[in-house]
Amino acid sequence: MYVSCLNSHHTERRGYRAAPATVAGRGRPGARDSWQRLVRLVRLVRLVTISLIVVVMSTSTASAGQVLTFGVVPQQSASKLARLWTPIAQYLGETTGLDVRFATAPDIPEFERRLARGEYDLAYMNPYHFVVFNEKPGYHALAHASDKRIRGIIVTRKDNPITELQALDGQRLAFPAPAAFAASILTRAKLVSLSVAFEPVYVSSHDSVYRAVAQGLFPAGGGVMRTFNNVDPAIREQLRVLWTTDGFTPHAIATHPEMADTVKAQLTNALVGMAQDANGRDLLQAIGLKGFEAADDAAWDDVRHLQLNLLGDL
Repeated sequence: MYVSCLNSHHTERRGYRAAPATVAGRGRPGARDSWQRLVRLVRLVRLVTISLIVVVMSTSTASAGQVLTFGVVPQQSASKLARLWTPIAQYLGETTGLDVRFATAPDIPEFERRLARGEYDLAYMNPYHFVVFNEKPGYHALAHASDKRIRGIIVTRKDNPITELQALDGQRLAFPAPAAFAASILTRAKLVSLSVAFEPVYVSSHDSVYRAVAQGLFPAGGGVMRTFNNVDPAIREQLRVLWTTDGFTPHAIATHPEMADTVKAQLTNALVGMAQDANGRDLLQAIGLKGFEAADDAAWDDVRHLQLNLLGDL
């Protein structure tokens, strides 16, 4: 008994403690290995958990600080587009907590080049643009105008006595841009189908078409009903619609292929929700729409079936 106590006393003075009785087998060599493996596993789980938390926090911070560029096809003047669409970009930002900023381009061909380079995070583009840039660089649809089909029109002055398209044979006609879907592609296709010979002149925007025709610079030109209804009343009152195309799926609001699904869902909900509150409805009314509805890429199959190939050089 004395020896036992003495050994215990000296062991504690050297800074050691006598091994306790085995706890759940930890004193056995095999059990000790199992315990060490368990400790390593716990540490690994803890490390993975911390890493995931850091990634989530970093992603949230990046989303909150990221500027989303909302490109709008320049069917109208840049100043008019800014007046109409900047409040919509702000509405989307306030609704989602994202930083959404309006952007456009000097003309439709430059807008097309910027889409081809993937410069816009979010874009409002014509149906044919969507078919082309869904293929490459891979924009994906979020929404389009609800209860609406896009229709191209050919307008002329009210005092012009012509009543049929054949009367435009041999004339120079105004169009916004070669790949403006309803205003140029569909209207030109109709004239060609009627064997009407004409020289297309591209004047950059829909508003420029209406203004040029009103001034008598061209006997007729192509547009769409939405922009015609939104043009300066002083210009619109001088014009009338000579012919209207069949309807197609309207303009797309689409996102860059690298946009996160969570951000796309936020933007879709905000767009669809615009028609549900007074401020959103006012903004929609200003651009001639009643609302947006969610859409997927297949919604523009009617345009794909036309098998157009006008932007192959982009």
